[in-house]
Amino acid sequence: MQRVLKRLGMDSKMALGYLGVILFMMGDGLEQGWLSSYLTDNGLSIQQAALLFSVYGVAVAVASWFSGVLAEILGTKKAMILGITLFLIGTIAFLTIGLPSMNLWIVIPTYSLRGLGYPLFAYSFLVWLTYYTPGNKLGTAVGWFWFSFAAGLNVLGAYYSSFMLPVLGEIHTLWSAVIFTGIGALITIITNKNDSSSRKTFETRQEMVKYLLKGITIAFEKPKIGLGGIVRTINTTGAYGFVVFMPAYMMEVGFTRTEWLQIYGALWTSNIFFNLVFGIVGDKLGWRNTVMWFGGVGCAIFTAAFYYVPAFLGTNYIFITITACCFGACLAAYAPLSALIPSLAGNNKGAAMSVLNLGAGLSTFLGPAIVGAFIGGVGTLGIIWIYTILYLLSAFLMKFIRLPKKEGENPSADFTDLKDTVGSSN
Repeated sequence: MQRVLKRLGMDSKMALGYLGVILFMMGDGLEQGWLSSYLTDNGLSIQQAALLFSVYGVAVAVASWFSGVLAEILGTKKAMILGITLFLIGTIAFLTIGLPSMNLWIVIPTYSLRGLGYPLFAYSFLVWLTYYTPGNKLGTAVGWFWFSFAAGLNVLGAYYSSFMLPVLGEIHTLWSAVIFTGIGALITIITNKNDSSSRKTFETRQEMVKYLLKGITIAFEKPKIGLGGIVRTINTTGAYGFVVFMPAYMMEVGFTRTEWLQIYGALWTSNIFFNLVFGIVGDKLGWRNTVMWFGGVGCAIFTAAFYYVPAFLGTNYIFITITACCFGACLAAYAPLSALIPSLAGNNKGAAMSVLNLGAGLSTFLGPAIVGAFIGGVGTLGIIWIYTILYLLSAFLMKFIRLPKKEGENPSADFTDLKDTVGSSN
């Protein structure tokens, strides 16, 4: 077994951690593909649903920003315990107080409390991973992380919901999230017995506060890291916006809710496998070029296709599923950012990860916010083109994000300079 895991780029400790992430994110994301339509069917407008997801995104962004530096201040194990605690409190409040009332001003804070939990859990594990993994294997390791993250959040959760909603109903399906997140958190936290390599010590409280703020100030001290945060924000902006308006659009052109959930699941099934592919490709061909061409340009092409394929071909399940798979694959091409950006930060990898995590969190706000702000004026097609332009912008920004190169070094081998910066911390 150890030999198999080694060939896959991991050891038994990492493998158990990835399993825990899969189960936790499955519980967190099982409602993504259908909660918006459930809310609009039960009294909320699409703008109100967009507002809910936008505020939830703010909560995710805040927790995402804190996750990197908190993992280094508290230790990754304590940060993950804090994450699962907040998630469970938020879930219970959302299901017992928020949804039964269907009052927007109760639903928003309870659902947002739930959103504080998963970034602290998942991204703290990612910080541990950047310290634990040898530098020349880091692209593959973060590829496995995003494989696990997306497999749980967007694939298994979506397919689980498509089968269990007719059996359990919406509320009981949401309650089952507690089981998956609890088991996943337990596995990962027990696995992470020693997180001392990623924990920093501070002599005074002022030093701790200063390092906490490092998760923002480093973006200005090292502008390439700041640009990386912008690119990471754009990465999943379209994906998180899709869950607000795409279910209604797909059902408008003739697909059923079950078919949409399966299409959505296919998108993220493709994504999880290509997270591994582009993690390896990034290590071989260069992290920057992988993100620029396969990520930015690829996502722009298939975001537009997501509208035009059903617009011209109607309810052609095969073609829209292929389009969804291609879009999911291109989303995965951003995975090498999680190796590239920390490598620019020297001994402040946790702070650099906080910038990336903030970008990931901001995308959960920006995606739905764009829908809420513009869909009334520009419609579905206009929203699609806003996302398309953003993806092209991310490709352009990647031109300015690269590691310093040694004289005579192959420009595509982005990982070589990482051996000194990451390898020294293990």
